[in-house]
Amino acid sequence: MKLESLLLRGLFVACLTVCGLIVGAMLVQTPPAVRLAGSSAAVPVVGMLIPASGCALPPDGVVCPRQAG
Repeated sequence: MKLESLLLRGLFVACLTVCGLIVGAMLVQTPPAVRLAGSSAAVPVVGMLIPASGCALPPDGVVCPRQAG
C-alpha cells in the first residue's frame, strides 16, 4: 500500500511539472508570425487583385452576397 501511494504521488508530481512547463512555454514564447509582421512592411503593395464591389460591409458584420452580372 505504501509503494502504490508513493508511485501515485510521484506520477502526480511528474504530471503537474509537465503541465507547468507547457503553460510556462505558452506564456513566454512569442509566435514567429508576430515577430515577422514588422519586417513585411518593406514589400510594396501593388494593388487589389479583386476590384471592390458596391456592397459595403454592414455594421452587423454580415458579408454581402455576390451579385450576378
